Amino acid sequence: MLALKSVNTYYEKSHILHDVSLKVKEKEIVALLGRNGVGKTTTMRTIIGLTPPWSGSIRFKEKEIAGLKPFQIAREGIGFVPEERWIFPTLTVHQNLLIGIKGSKISKKNSNKGWTPEKCYDYFPALKERKDQKGGTLSGGEKQMLTIARTLMGNPELILIDEPTEGLAPKIVEVVDDMIRGINKQGTTILLSDQKFAIALGLAHRVYLISKGMIQWEGTSEDLGHNEEVRKKYLEV
Repeated sequence: MLALKSVNTYYEKSHILHDVSLKVKEKEIVALLGRNGVGKTTTMRTIIGLTPPWSGSIRFKEKEIAGLKPFQIAREGIGFVPEERWIFPTLTVHQNLLIGIKGSKISKKNSNKGWTPEKCYDYFPALKERKDQKGGTLSGGEKQMLTIARTLMGNPELILIDEPTEGLAPKIVEVVDDMIRGINKQGTTILLSDQKFAIALGLAHRVYLISKGMIQWEGTSEDLGHNEEVRKKYLEV
């Protein structure tokens, strides 16, 4: 579904991603893991078009999307859940959800497979209780739920989720993990980045390890779980 090949990305004159190549198959959960500042977020921003690549190819469902604007990439069927969460703090939970509707996706609202506000409330009951509450008054975990739900409102085929458990209490981490797993079971493909390899291993089918802007290792979650040497080299502090 998604394929990056030899992608190089710069922030001004700083070379951040070095020939990054990775693939995500339909209905997979793939984890991009690594320490802080190694290129995980830049990879996500590059795919969605916020930090366009200097060179290389990014193909989504066989279509080249490198160089497209973020809104064009979103319309192709890719959603993005940023680490910063980026909700609208002065709008209500319900208003935030409505903003997530993509024009080309509205026709799906009556589909059993499509995401609607009602389906989001069923899936995220904490948001239903706060549907008329301003987004800025939510807890960290509720903001993460709202960001994920708003992204689902666009009915994406692939979701990029950057550091979904960052700053959350352990009990909320479990809730968010269950949500991600449930979304995938409903057919949505997921590429997520995280520092917490134990959490990611429980979710992901396959894993890429990134260090210094380069993919250093790839394999299944089971392979990584048994490879202590690789974990110590690229993940442990």
